[in-house]
Amino acid sequence: MSFLLKRIAQRLIGSIPVLLIVVVGVFLLLDQAQGDAVDAYLASIGGGDAGLAADMRARFGLDQPLVARLWFTLSQLAQGNLGWSVALNRPVADVILERLPNTLWLMGSATALSFVFGSGLGILAGRRPGSALDRLLSGGSLLLYSLPSFWFGLVLSVIFAVQLRWFPVSGIETIASGKAGLARALDVAWHLALPVSALGMIYLALFLRIMRAGMAEAWTQDYLLAARARGLSDRRQVLNHAARNALMPLITMLGLQAAAMLGGSVVIESVFGIPGFGRLAQEAVAGRDTVLLLGVIVVSAVMVIIANLLVDLTYGLLDPRVRQEG
Repeated sequence: MSFLLKRIAQRLIGSIPVLLIVVVGVFLLLDQAQGDAVDAYLASIGGGDAGLAADMRARFGLDQPLVARLWFTLSQLAQGNLGWSVALNRPVADVILERLPNTLWLMGSATALSFVFGSGLGILAGRRPGSALDRLLSGGSLLLYSLPSFWFGLVLSVIFAVQLRWFPVSGIETIASGKAGLARALDVAWHLALPVSALGMIYLALFLRIMRAGMAEAWTQDYLLAARARGLSDRRQVLNHAARNALMPLITMLGLQAAAMLGGSVVIESVFGIPGFGRLAQEAVAGRDTVLLLGVIVVSAVMVIIANLLVDLTYGLLDPRVRQEG
């Protein structure tokens, strides 16, 4: 328990300068972009006079100097306030809370799919390095990993949604279906089947290759030679010794890929029309809404920090040496 509390405290303290660098860096980069949310709004309504534009900039504080706007943003974030979206005319926190669950369902399901099946197939491939099954799985994973996720998603959509009509083309659930409870959960799962497959298959191939490499290396270690000398069964050698040690780099990669999977969800959400976090960022860019885009990036950074914290804690639970060092 002391290890968990100590590691959580270390990560929370270390995340403060990381978030500060992210906020300041993103704020300065967005400030260099031409135009602002008022320009985008006036363009969407067919234009407006200079007085209306000046009034709107004064209302949302866009006419203030750079330092004043940066200080205001930092002070608001310190109080837990993500600001007000000019493009959507709503609090940024409300919009994010509305869209975030869809992305979490997509990312969580894709992560579980890729990790479970990737590690399982990696164990099968690494159980007999150089065997026919190993060559088949390694070749298939290499082919799968080389496919762009957006192209793979489009192919799945054309085959299974357009031609076979087994799954819906877009959306997160059936509109105005009136479903609730288990029926609604099954409807959401039906809509997420193709997006989760498109996002998860790429990482499944990555996890398979890492697990297979770890298993192949484990067979050369002394502890497995000792296990063979003690006459342990093949199943115990694979699962209790080789796979357990090969799992460590896989868990490390799981944390490192959290940011990449979040970025991949942006593309998949656009392909399948899912109203999630990625599409929200796309809408913020289109509307030049820097406050909304900054809120999306800050929440994304927090999600990556939490994912890496969970990986650290899992690493400590699996490896006693980490707990002793911590």
